[in-house]
Amino acid sequence: MSIPRVFNKRNRVLLKELTKTDFKLRYQGSVLGYLWALLRPLMMFAILYVVFAKLLKIGGDIPHYPVYLLCGTTMWSFFTECTSQGIQAMVSRGDLIRKISFPKYIVVISATLTAVINMLINVVVIIVFALLNGVTPSWTWLLVPLSLIELYLLSLGIAFFLGAINVKYRDVTSIWEVLSQALFYTVPVIYPISLVAGTSVMAAKVILLNPIAQAIQDIRHNLITPESITTWNYIGNAFLQVLPILLVVALLVIAALFFRKKSKFFAEEI
Repeated sequence: MSIPRVFNKRNRVLLKELTKTDFKLRYQGSVLGYLWALLRPLMMFAILYVVFAKLLKIGGDIPHYPVYLLCGTTMWSFFTECTSQGIQAMVSRGDLIRKISFPKYIVVISATLTAVINMLINVVVIIVFALLNGVTPSWTWLLVPLSLIELYLLSLGIAFFLGAINVKYRDVTSIWEVLSQALFYTVPVIYPISLVAGTSVMAAKVILLNPIAQAIQDIRHNLITPESITTWNYIGNAFLQVLPILLVVALLVIAALFFRKKSKFFAEEI
């Protein structure tokens, strides 16, 4: 598949229309409508803040911990929404795939872009909360989009790979829901990585090699507090510092090739 064909006008228009349709259908019939894009992560943040910050007294040593926690829950919500929507995209668009011939990757990308729109809305909320909480704007805010792109490409790679398998084996969706729940506790979303580092330096380094954890910690470091532990300031080995990014690139390439190979049979299997 040549680059001009991938990005030609017809495919761009189709991607735009599918994304708009997905976003509208997501909140169709809801009383609050698009407000759920804001309310869902805020409600999750409120629950976790009361339990972990107020009751368990976690995060007291971290500057601007409420914003720190809100950032983590928002990024995690983006990751899970992006992957789950992407994995189910081919099956949910089965009628379209059987009737029309077009590049199948557009369906997955359009589904994940819905999550991107929600994430961008929530990033604005995080910035407002940060300013109200006394966070001083810095040039490092300009680095945040790089981490957001990394997290999106990771999610897209997972969506391509598992979405292709899910066309034939529908159990993949349920399995991923269980795996993502387990993965949630291995990523420093609700607990600070410094808590792990205080117990085991090696465990903290292993966690930071997870691209999800690396991206979230980078965003926290660049947007909220420079004191946040990141792969760059905690792991001395240069190769290990870039390993999470290399893993994202490798996963995306392999997943895209796998998806392209399997896409020839989607219309039959759906």
